[in-house]
Amino acid sequence: MKRLNFTLDEATIELLENISKTYYGGNKSQTVRAALESLATHIGHDGWVVAGYSPTRIDEAAACHTCSTVHAEGDVLFRPVFERGRSPKALDQIPSEQWLECPQCAEQQLV
Repeated sequence: MKRLNFTLDEATIELLENISKTYYGGNKSQTVRAALESLATHIGHDGWVVAGYSPTRIDEAAACHTCSTVHAEGDVLFRPVFERGRSPKALDQIPSEQWLECPQCAEQQLV
């Protein structure tokens, strides 16, 4: 075990104390460890990530998944291609609903 010396602002100290008392029996070390583990999980989340997009001419009116703009039959939208990977935006499972992006939103997602 190693002792670390932190300087925390009052709001952070109060938050640490409240979480520690509520969930970890007052054990601040365990509280900080749980917070760091949670942060690490979210930063490098394993799951399904969008690897790219495939153009699709739609057969009926459909809305963009991101901006909700409705596009007419015959327009070209983009269907995401999923692969396993690590990302803060990773999904636990591939969505079962129709997911289409307009050209502008698909381009923004890949930036």
